[in-house]
Amino acid sequence: MPRAMQRVVISGVGLYTPTESISNHELVESFNAWVEKYNRENADAIAAGELEAKGPSNVEFIEKASGINSRFVMDKAGIIDPDRMAPRLSPRSNDEPSVMCEIAVVAAKQAIEQAGITVDDIDAVLVAASNMERAYPAMAIEVQAALGIKGFAFDMNVACSSATFGIQQAHDMVVAGSARRVLMVNPEICTGHLNFRDRDSHFIFGDVATGVIVEAAEGCQSDNAFEILDTRLQTIFSNNIRNNFGFLNRATEEGIGQVDKLFVQEGRKVFREVCPAVAEQITTQLAEMNIAPDSLKRIWLHQANKNMNELIAKKILGREPSDEESPTILDEYANTSSAGSIIAFKKHNEDFEPGELGVLSSFGAGYSIGSIVLKRV
Repeated sequence: MPRAMQRVVISGVGLYTPTESISNHELVESFNAWVEKYNRENADAIAAGELEAKGPSNVEFIEKASGINSRFVMDKAGIIDPDRMAPRLSPRSNDEPSVMCEIAVVAAKQAIEQAGITVDDIDAVLVAASNMERAYPAMAIEVQAALGIKGFAFDMNVACSSATFGIQQAHDMVVAGSARRVLMVNPEICTGHLNFRDRDSHFIFGDVATGVIVEAAEGCQSDNAFEILDTRLQTIFSNNIRNNFGFLNRATEEGIGQVDKLFVQEGRKVFREVCPAVAEQITTQLAEMNIAPDSLKRIWLHQANKNMNELIAKKILGREPSDEESPTILDEYANTSSAGSIIAFKKHNEDFEPGELGVLSSFGAGYSIGSIVLKRV
């Protein structure tokens, strides 16, 4: 798509990582303890055919299916407790920072420092994440207040693509002149909406927060800035990744506590439908920009599944990608929704020389697909 003359850059990236981590072995041990208890307590109903026995999980299945080895979490004890299997976060008063605000601020401060600016230089704050801790006031306004930023703030949710969609929003605000610099943060407490009693998905998510500074190239003080050459967004409605939790739950009491009020997906359908769509979008985008795929130094993909990323990168490059060309961080972090591609970008960009190109891309529920072509300044 055509762009205005104003050049816009990503000038700083921040990352908050929780202190606790759960290995696949620990997660499987907890899950299988729950399975044994469930089958024992429901033995008569299972024998009568009224209930289906639960099957155990195993580390080999998880690693083959996803490439995940561990995940950082906000509360380990609650998740691996077979009697709870959900994080336990202590309630906070309205006068205390919310959990999402707290972790967002850590990532934001790192991004601000890397950009070489202060909070007085920022005009807008976006919180872009797959789940919000509350309906209102907006998480972004709380983050704005916690940092002492003037201007305006708002939340946005495009599931796992929230960060790339947020970067485009920030880019367009700078181009339009409604903000000089924008802070975009992605606090993702994904363990809060994960069903740890579902064998097919109990291992998928981890918790984290990322932050990005987007500003005009003119006046940028960062020594590691990337110009946003082009952005492309796409949404396609699908029920294959869904979470039905919402404020209307109390109006339909029959659904309270049902599994669809947590993360659910048709994994095979997602793989089959999303991979070609992402590859086609990026391939078309590069062709229209007259950029040969082989001229890319790196592709920072959404960190949901190693097999998906390998297939997408292969389709884009026309060959098997190297680990350097398509880096993986989900082995350590697991799927962190919108933050995943930002983590990959932060951890794998310092070797870029001026003029070298890369693509930052995300994809997820919606379906939603975002791709951003970047050039090291």
